[in-house]
Amino acid sequence: MSDKPRMILIDVDGTLVDSVPDLAWCVDEMMKTLGREPWGEERVRNWVGNGVERLVRRALIGQLDGEPSDEEFDKAYPVFLDLYADNTSKRSTLYPGVQEGLDYLQEAGYSLGCVTNKAEQFTLPLLQDLGIYDYFGIIVAGDTLPVKKPDPTPLLFAAEFFGVTPQQSTMIGDSKSDVKAARAAGFGIICMSYGYNHGEDIRIYEPDKVIDSMSELKDLL
Repeated sequence: MSDKPRMILIDVDGTLVDSVPDLAWCVDEMMKTLGREPWGEERVRNWVGNGVERLVRRALIGQLDGEPSDEEFDKAYPVFLDLYADNTSKRSTLYPGVQEGLDYLQEAGYSLGCVTNKAEQFTLPLLQDLGIYDYFGIIVAGDTLPVKKPDPTPLLFAAEFFGVTPQQSTMIGDSKSDVKAARAAGFGIICMSYGYNHGEDIRIYEPDKVIDSMSELKDLL
């Protein structure tokens, strides 16, 4: 880790918010609408973390890699989007320690931003409904820019917004795409041990630090 950072960017799904209960409910309702068997929350949990479009593709083929037919996807995706628009935050919760961590970061005077691959239309209501929207000076969603994580551009965009250098910046995330984006941007990277990394231990990807709760940030920084 570099010297104490000035800016901290935080991922949403799997880092701040356990959004799987809503996503899994929407996937299962979508499958039923298509006349197919639902998967259940445990299966869906391993498919989350690369945006809802990827999630829908995985649900249609029942695995992490591969592609459904265009026809199948074109039929399913609008169904999912309609369901998710009404169920962005009904079952989702903040992870333990998140509120404490955000309060600490805010009081300590860090510039805080949110960088997620989730589309803005779902990100903003989710953060608002869970009461954490106002902590962030900038929110870079999955469709704010032409590219998203693991591309470093969203992270560098936020650094430019706050007028800080990559050396003064740290990303907090939960997946290999967060680690890759941070490394490519020249940021520090802290990962949560509990997030969505398709069943892999995040330590494999060698972030600077792995913590179990955002309440640990106080001691770490």
